Amino acid sequence: MKNLIILFIVFSTFQVTAQTNTITGVVTDTSNQPLPGVNVMVEGTSQGTQTDFDGKYSIVAYQGQTLVFNYVGFKASKVKIGVSKVINVSMEEDTQALEEVVIVAYGSNVSSHKSPPSPAQIKRKKQKAYHNSISQALQGRTAGIQITNSAVPNVRIRGIGSISAEKEPLYIVDGVPIKKINNGVVSKIRPEDIDKVNVYKGAKAKQLFGSSARNGCVVITTKNGNYQIQNDENYAELTENKFEHVALSPLSTFSIDVDKASYSNVRRMINNGQQIPVDAVKVEEMINYFNYDYPQPTEHPFSINTEVVQTPWNKNTKLVRIGLQGKSYTDEELPPSNLTFLIDVSGSMGSANKLPLLKSAFKLLVNQLREKDRVAIIVYAGAAGEVLKPTRGNKKEEIINALENLESGGSTSGGAGIELAYKLAQKNFIKNGNNRVILATDGDFNLGPSSDKAMVELIEEKRKTGVFLSVLGFGMGNYKDSKMEKLADKGNGNHAYIDTMQEAQKVFGQEFGGTLYTIAKDVKIQVEFNPQAVKGYRLIGYENRLLDDEDFIDDTKDAGELGSGHTVTALYEVIPSGVDSPYLKEVHDLKYSDTTIKGNPDEFLTVKFRYKKPDGSVSTEINQVLKNEMETISPDFSFAASVALFGLHLRKSQYTNNTTLNDVIVLAENGMANDPQGYKAEFVRLVKSYMDSM
Repeated sequence: MKNLIILFIVFSTFQVTAQTNTITGVVTDTSNQPLPGVNVMVEGTSQGTQTDFDGKYSIVAYQGQTLVFNYVGFKASKVKIGVSKVINVSMEEDTQALEEVVIVAYGSNVSSHKSPPSPAQIKRKKQKAYHNSISQALQGRTAGIQITNSAVPNVRIRGIGSISAEKEPLYIVDGVPIKKINNGVVSKIRPEDIDKVNVYKGAKAKQLFGSSARNGCVVITTKNGNYQIQNDENYAELTENKFEHVALSPLSTFSIDVDKASYSNVRRMINNGQQIPVDAVKVEEMINYFNYDYPQPTEHPFSINTEVVQTPWNKNTKLVRIGLQGKSYTDEELPPSNLTFLIDVSGSMGSANKLPLLKSAFKLLVNQLREKDRVAIIVYAGAAGEVLKPTRGNKKEEIINALENLESGGSTSGGAGIELAYKLAQKNFIKNGNNRVILATDGDFNLGPSSDKAMVELIEEKRKTGVFLSVLGFGMGNYKDSKMEKLADKGNGNHAYIDTMQEAQKVFGQEFGGTLYTIAKDVKIQVEFNPQAVKGYRLIGYENRLLDDEDFIDDTKDAGELGSGHTVTALYEVIPSGVDSPYLKEVHDLKYSDTTIKGNPDEFLTVKFRYKKPDGSVSTEINQVLKNEMETISPDFSFAASVALFGLHLRKSQYTNNTTLNDVIVLAENGMANDPQGYKAEFVRLVKSYMDSM
């Protein structure tokens, strides 16, 4: 009996010793931030795992064995497994390890490097490497960096996840974040233009640069400190409007433009210290970014306002302002909305100023929805799919959760997304309601119909459904402005560029009705100048909105849309009769045309408007005469003129007439009387910032 008892004890002890447990836990740094990609090994075995994005791990091991935690840039930790099945570990940074790798870039021919090395280069001269590409600059410079050689080199930073995982670090070039090395920007940087490359890994990358750097971050500083990232951005070529002879061309016809994307895009470039491409500057969109003090309409959907003053930058010309004020409605007065969010979740949207900003921006919109509104969400990357069925606007938590779960990855099949979004919008069409697709993207389509022409043809076909389109642009580096504007134009909608949450608040908060609800469509303007009072004229901006004169009365011709509360301003610089101008060459008098005015000789011009109701097909026309009576420039007009003049300077226009940016500031400061949101003050700061950068 005694022997039996002894045997039982020995057997029980063996069971305890050999018992396996599933050990779980979280690995963090000393500031309690999770460490993703930590290698967790059972000492003395080949058994191991890695922590996930939240620093969590799970591994099967025997009690009494030791777990070893290894992470690049941190001291290794060892923990013996006891009774507890939960082992949380806090890892300490290794100050001896190379957490930040610095690489100095030189051309392959040392003798050709004529400029002296920078102080930073001298400091790091022992690390000098010779290479002819960014990938070669990184190769072998530090543990944890792997270059996969192929037609396009891929860079992986170990310590975040599997080295073979489809994950790429964030790139920051002269302070501007760029997601991919092969996005046409980073891969084009010449090695001889690089001053240094800093590689951040692990928790430090995430701490410094946010979640978009969860796979590490490569910070590239060029020698001039201002690499032109707009190389891969795309803007339609614009040819500045010239002065026209009234005797030869008395009519000027164009479509209204309520888009404001150019101003916020230019603001982003100035704030980032970038050079501004001339074609990125659309003067009318800069002017129309600001609201002006026009009266509310009484009869038609918009009021018409005209005035003429001496041109602030040219004493020999006059400046005409034509302003429209759309009728304002309260949110409750707006009809029910059937909204389909069409969101680009492709790989190019991974940067912090793209999909993450997009999610936050759309929450502002969701928070204003009413129970009678409905929202559906379509996403597209390599393919398109529905992630939220039509949901009532009062179910905000459900809509926001669907937005929060969106992640970026894959190529960009924009055409498939548009097809699916319009199909869903048609299926849930609300008669006499606001049926709209809201497309949010950087415009970088690369699968399916992706050319500007193909996308325009697709949208022109879809607008026949009665569904309107709003296009919201996000991001930088590969932003496709030309495509975005054309889609909005042909889709009976508007185009905005959102670079910050402040801009999102403006678009979705203060201008909610104008962004989403159209009160008049196909709005056209035709100005007829009196040849007895006007010798020549020039429309400032609207270069890509010009129409043929016969298009004005053609109701099949598409034009711009006006939203609730929107203002639209157009400026003409006019050369009065009898005034010689270097901008207008002399021509012979016409032999067979009668240029005498029929009617009142005091008329300066007649402005005509045509518009349709949102669900209409026949236009209504309105006429208004502007007398040849010059007024004193008002503060409102002064500010509009200052924005126009700034746009002309940015476009390097031939019509700035030797003015300076100081003249822009003086005009703006004379127009600061009404600035409740502070946008005018921001404009003055922006001009001064641009002056300082020159």
